[in-house]
Amino acid sequence: MIRVQAEDFDVGEEIGRLTSGRTNVGGVATFLGLVRDMAKGKPVTAMTLEHFPGMTEKELAKIEAEAQSRWPLDASLIIHRYGRLAPGDRIVFVAAASAHREAAFESCMFLVDYLKTRAPFWKLEEGAAGADWVEARESDDLARARWQADSSLAKRVRPA
Repeated sequence: MIRVQAEDFDVGEEIGRLTSGRTNVGGVATFLGLVRDMAKGKPVTAMTLEHFPGMTEKELAKIEAEAQSRWPLDASLIIHRYGRLAPGDRIVFVAAASAHREAAFESCMFLVDYLKTRAPFWKLEEGAAGADWVEARESDDLARARWQADSSLAKRVRPA
């Protein structure tokens, strides 16, 4: 399930909805992304996230479908916020549910790594010195590249 929204969300409620009635789920791995108060050694007072409605959801759905094709997931959830957020605010929530923890952990990491590099969001960080657009980081590209280079990670947890 994909949701792109300005509104905040409750992590406990989201996990409850994701697992409700799913007695086949043995593990849920999650990631919660928050706005930091520092970036590149400078204080951040706010972050504004922009996106193109329709295009964003389509790309997130592709990322989710890729994870579901690689791991035996029973459910997954991606929530990404947009708009002006303050330090400490929730930005993104990713959850992956599977019968086995390894698939849940690995697919959750995959989803987060791909979100960082393929999700079409633009981030503007504001601080006392002004505002700067957030540039792509090489470390995010390297994290995503490991999933392209070694697809055997997913094959290990696929039931025979």
